[in-house]
Amino acid sequence: MSEQIFSDIPQVELLQWLARGSLKQNLLRAVRLWVWLRSLYGEGQDHVFLEDGFTLADWKNAFFSSTHPKGEAIPQFHDPNCHCAKTTADWLFDAKTGLDKETWKRSLLSHINISNLDEILHKQLFGVTRRSLQADLQILGELGWLENREQKYHRVKSLPSRPITTKHNYNELYFLNQVDLEEIAQNLSQKIGGVQRFFFKLDYVVTAIDQVENWQDELRKLWSQTPVPPISLIYNSARLRESRECLVYPVCIYYVQRAVYLCAFGESPDKKTDWYNFRLDRIENITPIEWTNTSIPKTLQQRYHQRNLPNPEEIELQMDKALGFDFYLESRLMLLRFERDYHDRYIQDTSRHNTFKLIDYQKAKSLIQNSVVNLEQKAELLKVFANRSPKDAYYSLQYRHGDNNVIMRLRAWRPKVEILLPYDLRQRIAADITKEIGLYHI
Repeated sequence: MSEQIFSDIPQVELLQWLARGSLKQNLLRAVRLWVWLRSLYGEGQDHVFLEDGFTLADWKNAFFSSTHPKGEAIPQFHDPNCHCAKTTADWLFDAKTGLDKETWKRSLLSHINISNLDEILHKQLFGVTRRSLQADLQILGELGWLENREQKYHRVKSLPSRPITTKHNYNELYFLNQVDLEEIAQNLSQKIGGVQRFFFKLDYVVTAIDQVENWQDELRKLWSQTPVPPISLIYNSARLRESRECLVYPVCIYYVQRAVYLCAFGESPDKKTDWYNFRLDRIENITPIEWTNTSIPKTLQQRYHQRNLPNPEEIELQMDKALGFDFYLESRLMLLRFERDYHDRYIQDTSRHNTFKLIDYQKAKSLIQNSVVNLEQKAELLKVFANRSPKDAYYSLQYRHGDNNVIMRLRAWRPKVEILLPYDLRQRIAADITKEIGLYHI
């Protein structure tokens, strides 16, 4: 009998390992194998009582209800309480796994393209033939979860090595917000042979650490309330060079651009946008206020009364649409040209943003022709473009116009990149370069 407990969560990494090949083709079987392991090595109600040395028939009698069909065919619906009646979604998304359905789906779809995923999730996971269940047992044996001796299966004393996806790790590491990095941290966060092998270093420019700790603790307390109250926030704006009061609804905290930010909805310091990213170390005061406060911005009042308060998913959705952390700014088209050698060394096969797409020379030309309204600007850009090599690499993307981090990224690529669109951004970069050159000439 095994001395270990199987409490792994059915995240993509584990399911891919159980699929032994194409997860797209074997998703249902991978989930079913995970349920098998819960029944064999789980605890509490997950565990089924079996002698050490069992057959498929023994397992079926312990796992399914007494009314479960005994034949070879796919079982018809006969008992809502029988495990064969549960859908794939029923198994995946419950209090025991702690998985959020939409979050899990996004994680899966970032790995593989399954157009009928919702249909698959509605299928009865154990609505399969006896032959399929027998094949499941064989796979578990091949993966090292069972031993087959004298036509009976025996549980192993040491569970096989596999991707670590415990509930503790899932809740602790999901905030990384990057599937590959999350997987690395899950697998390598613990010492191996007494040696730490994984390190995670962040550039962090903030010096007011105590202040940041105080505000994040205050926000944690506010988020624990029902309903979460709006706040009056005094913010020292670097852009406006003065402190401003903003009445906002605090949504979530992000670490990005070498600092920690509060994403909030209501008023921005310049009163131009509903959303704003407030750097925590520049917040001077936070005071909770009542939802009945008449000074709360109308857009925020409306969302409160409609029971549709802003949430982190809205932020993620907007950031997916265009490059830039200031997700509330205008989205614009950008056209870039990279020198071919630099592109092949440092840009090719890298992930920058969902909208960052390699296009051919003619497509780049058509973007200039169709996107620029001003005739003089269009003529100028087409003249410039005619002198550029078709062998260079051209990329189109959507970006947040005015986002400083986008500008910093473009500066890091200079002089190996050229901004072709939009025209005003091209002119701004040219002015910056001219000013910079002046620093190096007497």
